[in-house]
Amino acid sequence: MNAVSSKPLVVVESPTKVKTIKKYLGSNYNVAATVGHIKDLPSKEMGIDIEKDFQPQYRVIPGKQKVISSLKKEAGDAEDIYLAPDPDREGEAIAWHTAEVLKKKGRRFHRVLFHELTETGIREAMKSPEALNDNKYHAQKARRILDRLVGYQISPLLWRKVKNGLSAGRVQSVAVRIICEREKAIQVFRPEEYWTITARLSADTPPPFTAKLAKKDGRKLTIPDEASAEAILSELAGQQIVVEKVLRKTTRRNPLPPFTTSKLQQDAIRKLRFSAKKTMMVAQQLYEGIELASGEPTGVITYMRTDSTRIAAEAAEEALKLIREQFGEAYAIQRPRFFKNRKKVQDAHEAIRPTSVHHTPDSVKSYLNQDQLALYTLIWKRFVASQMQPALIDNTSLTIRIGAYQFKASGSTVKFPGFMVLYQAAEDNDRPEPDKTILPDLPEGTVLNLDGYDPKQHFTQPPPRFSEASLVKELEENGIGRPSTYAAILSTIQEKGYVEKQKGYFRPSELGLIVNDLVVKSFPDIFNVEFTAKMEDDLDRVEAAEIDAKMILHDFYAPFSSELEAADQSMLSMKGVGASTGIKCPQCGSELHIEVGKNGPFLACSSYPECNFSRDYTRDEKGNIQIIEPVSEDAVDKACEKCGKPMVIKRGRYGTFLACSGYPECKYTQSASTDVGGQSTGVKCPEEGCTGELVERRSKRGKVFYGCSRFPDCKYAIWDKPVNRSCPQCGAQFMVEKTTKKDGTFLMCLNPACGFRNTGGDDEAS
Repeated sequence: MNAVSSKPLVVVESPTKVKTIKKYLGSNYNVAATVGHIKDLPSKEMGIDIEKDFQPQYRVIPGKQKVISSLKKEAGDAEDIYLAPDPDREGEAIAWHTAEVLKKKGRRFHRVLFHELTETGIREAMKSPEALNDNKYHAQKARRILDRLVGYQISPLLWRKVKNGLSAGRVQSVAVRIICEREKAIQVFRPEEYWTITARLSADTPPPFTAKLAKKDGRKLTIPDEASAEAILSELAGQQIVVEKVLRKTTRRNPLPPFTTSKLQQDAIRKLRFSAKKTMMVAQQLYEGIELASGEPTGVITYMRTDSTRIAAEAAEEALKLIREQFGEAYAIQRPRFFKNRKKVQDAHEAIRPTSVHHTPDSVKSYLNQDQLALYTLIWKRFVASQMQPALIDNTSLTIRIGAYQFKASGSTVKFPGFMVLYQAAEDNDRPEPDKTILPDLPEGTVLNLDGYDPKQHFTQPPPRFSEASLVKELEENGIGRPSTYAAILSTIQEKGYVEKQKGYFRPSELGLIVNDLVVKSFPDIFNVEFTAKMEDDLDRVEAAEIDAKMILHDFYAPFSSELEAADQSMLSMKGVGASTGIKCPQCGSELHIEVGKNGPFLACSSYPECNFSRDYTRDEKGNIQIIEPVSEDAVDKACEKCGKPMVIKRGRYGTFLACSGYPECKYTQSASTDVGGQSTGVKCPEEGCTGELVERRSKRGKVFYGCSRFPDCKYAIWDKPVNRSCPQCGAQFMVEKTTKKDGTFLMCLNPACGFRNTGGDDEAS
């Protein structure tokens, strides 16, 4: 029988960290993981005692009792417990909850912050443990309570007024509002015509170049239409063309700071086409440990959830040494460059940087997968570039006079690339690029030759929709959420069906527009950008011990509860009355209203049940409602299971369905929520006794899956594409097609006892 362990226990958050930490701490410590949070608010009730100063009623998360038992076993009789979950607010909450379940007489708890999972980082953190951070824990609790108060009280209101299953969130709903308001700005936008005139010019000194009309008699000029352009061209005809002014200037472009979380997400989205969620997942892998040449796991980047641009002096010195060795003295600055943070509370962690610049992308590429290498290269280059010399750009600007008009031409060349030899941020694309036009070396007073004028019509453009990168930037600049929440916000608003991503840009769904209008009207403050940003600042102040968390909660809840009570009475019911459209019912002349049913928003006559007119609808680019006329009652390749007559597609108050063509004698109907009668795979349904076959279908969210053609009588369905080929190993009647980055496309047996994988082509059964 094993003796109870008395070795100190180190508790981390993620199981993948355990191996890395064990390697450096050796056999003198036990190391165990909580596997995320072990306690949370109850899932089926609000769990906040409002009358007792918003006391949270934490419970052990279902399924985590085994983890707690394991932690207690690992702790044994240890007197010292080192709590080392992630060094942020969520990690602090996990540390506190772990201390609660491991509390024992005479036992001491120490908070350890691993900012990097390297030998140096781990040993230094263990040498200087801290006390549990009371203020950081209170800030986390306050955020959790605020989110619960909003979500668990507004969501049921939406269930009653709109549709079951909807949700509202203190931060997610503000993100939806930002997207909806941008969409409305696009809808009301009216393009305005304008013209430009470009002169094609040359001198005795090559090369030829172009100049754009900018001013008349020194005043900025706009050309509203073709007639105005023609009038200007008439005035320009025959006029002498002279170089009036030459301006030469060398500008310095400084490198950007190392990455914060939001800047990493933005750059990875733009440069690597990663989602914010994928960026954080890959960054977590790089932080938690990669097996390098030694065969032992090492964290190759510092902690990846940070608002800070601070870097350690020794890391900057290490980068400068590498720059001198690899790029030469000309590219290295004399002393390290440090960057200031906007807020002290954001300075808890360093910026995201490589744990060692000597782990160059080339030296580690054989140990990283494709995604890890791409993201690591981005982080490594940005950090090293931050310690390099500025780039020097030579800019030349010409002012050219033609009669009363002034034309402008500009060009630039890179005099010294500096940091740009290594890295340019994707966000540089948001600002004007240096003009790459090469201009001839011309003195003032030079007379130029005219090769022609090019008048061109343009129209002003509406504001763009948000991409993932620009939405993260918008959230960051407005102080909405925190770096650790951006990826979750973007995922949640799509999963809830409030927004859709089309060609890489967010558009609100009709449901998103409806819910946004209702909650913004009923809760104008809570879902206000400025209010939400102030709340984030207040949470930062709680962490900095500048304000009491209970005061924030009381100040928030008093007006919120009043608005909640009012909304219960005044919020428009989309299940009953519906939203006014101003469109007349073509059947009876009453007004059509927008209502929400189980299949989503639709138009219904306000005189229902006297008039039962209803239709689906869509909106054009200007937001105008377009009625969708019902599809003809086309027959589908399916017979009625009751009478044998053909089934037809019909559209009713709650969407499309299949009905027997023998109606009203036969009233059999069937759901059409999936593509019944979809493309056959040639694979028979494996369910015992079923005579159907697997067909390709689409879920409500448009994702392809494969289900039985006899649905709803048979509900067999799989996500992977079935292939009509038996397994050569176990004889299963079919296999499925899978694709991974590592193995490409291959066939796999679904039998869990078999697991046969064909990664080598069309192997025949042996």
